Amino acid sequence: MGNIDLFELRQHFNQSRILLCFNGPISRSLIEEIGSALKNYLHAEHAQVSAAMDVFSVYIEMTQNIRHYAQAHGYDELAGSATVVVARDAENRYLVQAGNMVERDDGERLLERVKHLATLTPAELKAAYKTQLRLPRSEDAVTGAGLGLIDIARKSTAPLSASLSPLDPAHVFFSLRATI
Repeated sequence: MGNIDLFELRQHFNQSRILLCFNGPISRSLIEEIGSALKNYLHAEHAQVSAAMDVFSVYIEMTQNIRHYAQAHGYDELAGSATVVVARDAENRYLVQAGNMVERDDGERLLERVKHLATLTPAELKAAYKTQLRLPRSEDAVTGAGLGLIDIARKSTAPLSASLSPLDPAHVFFSLRATI
């Protein structure tokens, strides 16, 4: 491994207005620790209470989804790693972004789901949330009722965006971005 220029990395983070960045294996305790740091940072930055709550909630939902997915697929620490970034954009909105390796078919389905949610109005998102809430849930289901992604879309002040980057024939890196 070459020498990492931390000053250059810091400059990049500052220019990109990155408040928090994590890359690596993600455990429940790590999600909690980073969440606490995020809450403290938002408090110190005097973020509006509603925005801070939404940023924290979206961060938790994204990271827990990644952790649950990795566990459900039996991924080891490396395969189950996550990349999480919280930043500010030019309009001072918070950008919460997270990504992880997923099975190619799962990634394509997720991407289509995000694209569909991005077309919905706030009223349609609310209706979709209520509809999803009423759907029966299998007792042996590994994942949630699908409410999390809709909830992230509802908290986002701009349409969700997502992308897939190929890793190998069976896997892609799925990236999700919410704006708050």
